Amino acid sequence: MAGLILTGAEAKAIRAGMVNLKGSYVSTRNNQACIENMNIAAYQRTNQPDYEETRSRKLLLQAKEIEELTLASEKNGQTIVPLAIGFEGRFIKIEIAIARGKKVYDKRESIKKRELDRSMKNFK
Repeated sequence: MAGLILTGAEAKAIRAGMVNLKGSYVSTRNNQACIENMNIAAYQRTNQPDYEETRSRKLLLQAKEIEELTLASEKNGQTIVPLAIGFEGRFIKIEIAIARGKKVYDKRESIKKRELDRSMKNFK
């Protein structure tokens, strides 16, 4: 679990459920961890004409954790992805994990299984 640095309007939008983690990832640079492409919709009750929904947001982690994530992300085929976003009291936390991408043959197998499931649904 990692903390996030947010603006007040972003925190209100997350509490209202206006957040999407699809396509987001964590990058490490200059001994800092940032979450990229996390979409937080603009909170309607605030006037923010220049609000950027997918801006980079800094994660609050200890130096040892950031170093561990940096080493893991440098390995071939591994990336750091957010799994879930939640609340600990008044704080907003994000759960992150190190993930390995699929190999080509695994992707083909997944596509084949999905197509079979789809055809079975249409058959019923």
